Amino acid sequence: MPLLVVGLGNPGSEYARNRHNIGFMAADVLVRRHSFGPWRSKFQGEIAEGTIGGDKVLVLKPQTYMNLSGQSVAAAARFLKIAVDDIVVLHDELDIAPGRLKVKRGGGAGGHNGLKSIDSHLGQNYRRVRFGIGHPGDRDLVTGYVLHDFAKADVDWLVPVLGAVADNFAMLTAGDDAGFMNRVAHLTAPPKPPKKEKPPTTEKMGEQAAAPAAEPSPPTGGSLADALKAAFKNALRKKDE
Repeated sequence: MPLLVVGLGNPGSEYARNRHNIGFMAADVLVRRHSFGPWRSKFQGEIAEGTIGGDKVLVLKPQTYMNLSGQSVAAAARFLKIAVDDIVVLHDELDIAPGRLKVKRGGGAGGHNGLKSIDSHLGQNYRRVRFGIGHPGDRDLVTGYVLHDFAKADVDWLVPVLGAVADNFAMLTAGDDAGFMNRVAHLTAPPKPPKKEKPPTTEKMGEQAAAPAAEPSPPTGGSLADALKAAFKNALRKKDE
């Protein structure tokens, strides 16, 4: 039984870089990284076919606009005879910090209109890869926030996350959701700052100051040592004279 992976977003170039379209972005990277076949217009969406980890995978981007995503997903699932258990939906998540993601099966839509539409057609027992985009802090600002382009600074976390998801997607197709989450988190974690050396204590500084300085010892070999010996002999000879 193939896996149906659904990236959620809105069609059209004006929405292409919106936060709400991170599902489309993830779908595009997945198809490119695994050398899928070309996108084809079908099931009120665009669909591409390939294999990941030896498993057949179909990637769908509904072109119905977000609020009607369920129409496209249901049409594909019915025609291809794919069970709801074998559907994975990639979508944006306000309640997760930017650059983080979680995988879960079932649960509510959390106000996400794309998920609401899928729920109404197929129920809730599908897996979701929830890409964190952060929250604007005010419920009244949510619509404008999700329909606004990612900021330039977001590229620093967005590109690594999309790449890590695509490169390790075989863990999801194998059902290892926890391992997949841990792997992506590990690959996209910010580098730890170097440990700062502790400054010496007052007592230690006092000990260092009180310690007698080591007297330099003359060299015992080499051209410099030979020159010093010669100079010392000359000094003794002059003294005897």
